[in-house]
Amino acid sequence: MATTPKPDAAPRMTEAQRAYEAKRAAKNGMSLEKWLAAKEKEREDERRAASADAARRTAEVAPPKKPTLFRRLLDRAQQPLKPSR
Repeated sequence: MATTPKPDAAPRMTEAQRAYEAKRAAKNGMSLEKWLAAKEKEREDERRAASADAARRTAEVAPPKKPTLFRRLLDRAQQPLKPSR
């Protein structure tokens, strides 16, 4: 009977990936679990910073652009006709 992985669980790694990450963890003097937790925390911080940066950029108000020729023509076409003299 196969069990389904939890949605919040980290994606499964192959043995080669696990060995590579274990080597990197040992090189930094950490256990594999601590190393993976630190990497996940860094990813989450980067995501949070990116979303905060995007929110800041959308909050900045851009100056209105001058209407283009096409926009001016469309606006003029929407106005009622002036009576002729």
